[in-house]
Amino acid sequence: MTVTQQRRGRKIMMTPGELDEFLTAQRTCRVATVSADGAPHVSALWFAWDGTSLWLYSVVRSRRWAQLRRDPRVAVVVDSGEEYDQLRGVELSGRVEFVGEVPRRGELCAELDTAETLFARKNFGLDEMPHDGRHAWARLTPEKIVSWDFRKLGGA
Repeated sequence: MTVTQQRRGRKIMMTPGELDEFLTAQRTCRVATVSADGAPHVSALWFAWDGTSLWLYSVVRSRRWAQLRRDPRVAVVVDSGEEYDQLRGVELSGRVEFVGEVPRRGELCAELDTAETLFARKNFGLDEMPHDGRHAWARLTPEKIVSWDFRKLGGA
């Protein structure tokens, strides 16, 4: 994983600890994929962050899933804040890997244990992941991360 050194944004860049805390607390991300004709497609999705990878739990009959299967390149933005001096966020980019059966029905998969526990607790308040046979997992271990936290500007 590469945390990009942001020339202009060094002052507002999140530290690794801030980045981890932010991604752990947030629920919704925006996933940008590429269609066959090269047009971008952006959609909102819940996710889990395990400290290294962003885990995307997507409906397998979605446009997003089809595009990721064809071309695994992706950019994801997680952001928050309403007022300018409260804006903060992270852009993660790279290629996704598909993990587990498609669609996910709950077969044993040790590689998914952490992601499913984190996701189920954060989004459903459960200790185990409910499986509906419509979703599956894609893991983004970012090649590039860019972050911003305008709160660091001190009201400028």
